[in-house]
Amino acid sequence: MDFKDYYKTLGIDPGASEEDVRKAYRKLARKYHPDVSKEPDAQARMRDLNEANDVLRDKEKRAAYDALAARVAQGYGAGPEGSGNYQPPPGWDSGFEFHRGPAQGPADHADFSEFFSSVFGKGEHRGAQSRQYRARGEDHHAAIEISIEDAIKGVEREIVLRAIEADAKGQPAIVNRTLSVKIPAGVHPGQFIRLGGQGMPGQGGEAAGDLYLEVRLAPHKLYRVDGRDLYMTLPVTPSEAALGAQVQVPTPGGGVVEVTVPPNARSGLKLRLKGRGLPGAPPGHLYLLLEIALPPANTEAARQAYEQLAKAAPFDPRQHLATSGV
Repeated sequence: MDFKDYYKTLGIDPGASEEDVRKAYRKLARKYHPDVSKEPDAQARMRDLNEANDVLRDKEKRAAYDALAARVAQGYGAGPEGSGNYQPPPGWDSGFEFHRGPAQGPADHADFSEFFSSVFGKGEHRGAQSRQYRARGEDHHAAIEISIEDAIKGVEREIVLRAIEADAKGQPAIVNRTLSVKIPAGVHPGQFIRLGGQGMPGQGGEAAGDLYLEVRLAPHKLYRVDGRDLYMTLPVTPSEAALGAQVQVPTPGGGVVEVTVPPNARSGLKLRLKGRGLPGAPPGHLYLLLEIALPPANTEAARQAYEQLAKAAPFDPRQHLATSGV
């Protein structure tokens, strides 16, 4: 087996504080948790993160691991680099007390590495006095998708999550949990909503972990999201674009507003409706991208109108091509 560098797994230095460990774990868990991640190796990465977090968040285990790592750095118990021949040196854990053995809590997950089992997962716990294992429950991460309108106004939704709980015989079983979630007005994509105590249960009377829901916005038929800003394509007729016009535009918050299209407007012109995007501090804006929609020449009257326009206002949209060197 190989020696596990738990600090490298979490991307932190060996001198990192408990708060640094917690922040690093949460950041990476948001990226690799199988419920939200699209990474191909998410399940394996999440397993490694849980293992590293389990050791470095426990003061006793971390102290023992640091002592072991120091001995490995001196060449004790390590085979050639990458050989997989690492074995803990005899007596490495002398003087340390940490919790080991079956059914001692979340540290003893079956899918943790062989290295973890060799160091923390076998035998009885050390020390003269046995103590009950106590640990706060692990945090869980999931995603929830809502509409733009719900993000602006707020909404209450029910979600169904799969969780592992003990059955009547004390064996782990997968169960579905239904939770009612209040989404506050003004949430934005990527924001996390914390549901206290809805993560994994704690051990030895400790509190349960939390559930973090990542907010995602569903695709919308009118609006495109960019941060807190919204973009919408606004079709206008040739006469409205040429002469200018007052047109009505629906807003994501409900209702309509009247917008001025300036004379001689071209396709792609961007108009801003200040503060009409997603709420926030400051709020986002709603941007209107003009698109000139041509009436079809599918009647004799329409064709004659186009012919008269061509005679009355000669216009060559390809004139710039003659001087482009093409």
